[in-house]
Amino acid sequence: MIDVNTVELKAERRVSIEPWRMLLWLLIAQLMVAFVGRSLGPLGILIGDDLSLTKAEIGLLPSALFIGQALASIPVGFMADFIGSRRLLLMLSLCLGVSFLIMTMLTNFVFVLLLVLIGGLGYGAMHPTSNRGIIYWFSQTQRGTAMGIKQMGITFGSAMAGFLLLPLSAEFGWRPVLLIACIGLVITGFVAFAFYRDPLGSLKPRKKVGISFFSRSLLKMGKNKPLLLISLSAMGLNGSQMCLNTYLVLFAYEKMGISLFLSGILLVISEVSGSLGRIGWGVISDRLFNGRRLIIVYIIAVLAAVASTTVAFLPEGTPFFVLVPIIIVFGFCVSGFNGIWMNIASELVPKEQTGLSSGFSITLGSMGVIFIPPIFGLMVDQNGHYTAGWLSITAIMGIVIVLLTMFSRHVRKTSLTDS
Repeated sequence: MIDVNTVELKAERRVSIEPWRMLLWLLIAQLMVAFVGRSLGPLGILIGDDLSLTKAEIGLLPSALFIGQALASIPVGFMADFIGSRRLLLMLSLCLGVSFLIMTMLTNFVFVLLLVLIGGLGYGAMHPTSNRGIIYWFSQTQRGTAMGIKQMGITFGSAMAGFLLLPLSAEFGWRPVLLIACIGLVITGFVAFAFYRDPLGSLKPRKKVGISFFSRSLLKMGKNKPLLLISLSAMGLNGSQMCLNTYLVLFAYEKMGISLFLSGILLVISEVSGSLGRIGWGVISDRLFNGRRLIIVYIIAVLAAVASTTVAFLPEGTPFFVLVPIIIVFGFCVSGFNGIWMNIASELVPKEQTGLSSGFSITLGSMGVIFIPPIFGLMVDQNGHYTAGWLSITAIMGIVIVLLTMFSRHVRKTSLTDS
């Protein structure tokens, strides 16, 4: 005879395991997208030499990527609420993989920037697409950890780019190495499409899906003051993160006299620390603060300000082993905050609007990545040193703390009004 209890127990186990299986595919897709998209940081020095670029022009490469992200995040986030994540995982992988593959064949800087921007459409839109999956598959007390694991794919992918793509590109050239990485991304997109599934009942048809409905939904997001404030805070943190990713190798190699290999290892350390931060901060918010996220962002901003100030005043020739602990803290903060940010942005609205809220927040947050790295590079070009650039990050963290305080006061005021 069939044991009914055994059958029910197995069914319960499948249900409990299924979200984590789906998380695996979201993580893999996010990792490969970051492996290709975030390769611009470690490969910036080689691309710059190949195309004879200034520091400010090197800073435009990640800016172009995030312009694409800003353009795509809202419409794709809106689309994800209707068609789900599965089909978008494939479409976005193809967008980034094919555009960067074509980029490896170009020598004109303007066309390279254009292809990076197109790739940014796929890179940036992956965030609201995968965030939606997390919100629907996991409960609130699991989302911090799940989102941290998924977001870890970004920093781990970037770390892999520094660890693998930089030394391989130094040996064989950045073009063939990046081309092979793009092919790997396209294959990953097809695999994720084959195995990922949207949760049952998460795709409910809606009657009003025209431009007017989209405009009203977007206007609603713009009037959500907490969402606006956390998005502006993310603008500063995102820009600081990309400055660290873009200029750390150049800073260590040119100003600290560290070899190109060890400079690349510093970037790997920074991104691995960010990966651990995305999980660590999520677990801390879930376990120690019962799902409260804001206090975590406060801590991140303070620690990032301390780290950037420390780097600003390091003397030339500072050895590698002295830089390592500082970069660990720096990366753990500015590269580790994203999971907490994504959770806050997603939890400020009803479930059926999480794609759009993520897209809205990512679009605003991307503004920091578009403008801050080129300004940082311009400071270096004009002053001949990095002190002013690192101190500008300290000032940005001060602004972030002010915005978070406004967020906290507004939420507290709203809670008192509702009660």
